[in-house]
Amino acid sequence: MNDFSMMNPFLQSLLAGLFAFFLTSLGSAIIFLFQSVNQKIMNYMISLAAGIMLASSFFSLLNPAIDISSQIHQNRVLLFLGFLIGGGFLLFCNKVFKHFSFNQENNLNLKRCILLFTSITLHNIPEGLAIGVAFGSTLYGNSLISAISLAFGIAIQNFPEGAAISLPMRKEGVSCFSSFLFGVLSGIVEPIFALVGALVVLKINIILPFILSFAAGAMIYVTVLELIPECLSLKNKDLTAFILLIGFSIMMFLEILLG
Repeated sequence: MNDFSMMNPFLQSLLAGLFAFFLTSLGSAIIFLFQSVNQKIMNYMISLAAGIMLASSFFSLLNPAIDISSQIHQNRVLLFLGFLIGGGFLLFCNKVFKHFSFNQENNLNLKRCILLFTSITLHNIPEGLAIGVAFGSTLYGNSLISAISLAFGIAIQNFPEGAAISLPMRKEGVSCFSSFLFGVLSGIVEPIFALVGALVVLKINIILPFILSFAAGAMIYVTVLELIPECLSLKNKDLTAFILLIGFSIMMFLEILLG
């Protein structure tokens, strides 16, 4: 941990992005061991990750954005705009993609698998950016613990996402290796965009509050659109909601006691 804290934020972002990518690949590798995974276990993992990501959106992104905006005497209207633009950007991308999807009826299930792959890949881009922004902003006072917690929360939810891509594809007749490869490819964007996020923050720090709030809006959009509905698909919604609170509490603990 001490060695990691001494690294350049650029390198920290890359390693954190690679860790998130590794968890995606690990989740996809389940295809070689099982033809299916207990849906309850996957949903509970997603619920835990959703809680961590919601808390991280505030503690690791929005709260630092507010603090830095005050330090540089920047108009806080930019924070609201960044937050809404971050979520709105993903909303726009989803609408555009779905508009061009499923225009044929044949092999509809496989088309849905491809949509799932594209959707998760698209959502991994702002997650990668969020990792890079969080680590890059440590040079301007953001907590390293917050950045690590954010990356950890993203990595946790990447594991079931990797399995969620590979398993349906295998079910539709795609080979084990190809199903695994699709899962891996969905996560490769995270280390790439983690570097992009860190580079932007380190080179153009004046827009750091806007970028932080943009990443927060995108993260919350992904969590509400993809993770929460998925984990609430179980009948035991009370336990699912409590696990989400546990995930949120983990982030609170790390931030308040260690941040």
